[in-house]
Amino acid sequence: MRAVHHLTLPRALHPGAWWLWALCMAVAASRTRNPVLLALILAVTGFVVAARRSDAPWAHSFTAFLKLGLLVIGVRVVLQALLSTRSQGNTVLFTLPQIPLPEWAAGVKLGGEVTAEALMTALYDGAQLAVMLCCVGAANALASPRRLLKSLPAALYEMGVACVVALTFAPQLVTDGRRIRAARRLRGRTRASFRTTAMPVLEGALDRSVELAAAMDSRGYGRTAHAPRAQRRLTALCVLLGLLGILLGVYALLTDSMSFPFAAGALAVGVLLAVGAMAIGRQRVARTRYRPDPWALPEWLVVAAGAVAAGAMVTAAARGVHGLLLDGPLVVPPVPWLPVIGVLIGLVPALAAPPLKKAVA
Repeated sequence: MRAVHHLTLPRALHPGAWWLWALCMAVAASRTRNPVLLALILAVTGFVVAARRSDAPWAHSFTAFLKLGLLVIGVRVVLQALLSTRSQGNTVLFTLPQIPLPEWAAGVKLGGEVTAEALMTALYDGAQLAVMLCCVGAANALASPRRLLKSLPAALYEMGVACVVALTFAPQLVTDGRRIRAARRLRGRTRASFRTTAMPVLEGALDRSVELAAAMDSRGYGRTAHAPRAQRRLTALCVLLGLLGILLGVYALLTDSMSFPFAAGALAVGVLLAVGAMAIGRQRVARTRYRPDPWALPEWLVVAAGAVAAGAMVTAAARGVHGLLLDGPLVVPPVPWLPVIGVLIGLVPALAAPPLKKAVA
């Protein structure tokens, strides 16, 4: 009996689940300057991207964020070398020509002695920011921005259009750059300069923005149903206060600038106000959804994996676990087991998320 082969349509993971997972990994990176933990977070996000990204053009944006992260580290180290003082360390590596500054710039130096402690501190700080950028790049490479716009609540729809258009800018630049390099290779031009590449990339980005705006306008994006003025003002006020509360709470939790009860309370109040605004504002936008993205067990597993990674790092920081912050820039980085286990759980999306491949039965 001949076997029957058929193709099943793959189900892409909900884009909101990818963004929540990536933001949780970024929160985990924000709690430590240990280079071992930062490298582990970067390896986890890179492995998940390599295992579960699609063949779409915007799915290759993770490499661009890696290059951006290297640029951030380089700029941070160069600035630290130019502006560091002897008080940041005593291990002098080399001496740069020092530029004399006026009297009103007393306490600031430009050039002079560069210490190993200052460079290593700049390297760790830059690596932390670079890993957080790569986590955002992982979300850009895994989540479709158009599907994310379709999944937004009605109260945030107008704001979501602007956010999604902004989020598609970086992937679109990567796509246009790859297209232009391929076209130049077909014409026999192997060397590309910034002058001959920048203008076509910017022109392509502007053309795609105009096309996207025209397509959204023709499909009725941004059109709202009639609602009383009091309801519109109440919705706008709740959305504004909710977003401010969420931003304040997240900032306080990430920077330890406020007490934990106050930060958690601000975050909870912001979430409640935002949910209330979504419930009220959904009546203003009259739109339907064709085949909405489901939220099933794979989405819960992906979000839970990111939450465990962030929770393990936050718990370790609250308990004062040794190793999140180094005792000095020149010491051997320790490897605390609790954050390591939490970050490794972030690999779950590589197995839990549905693979975007053709299945053969």
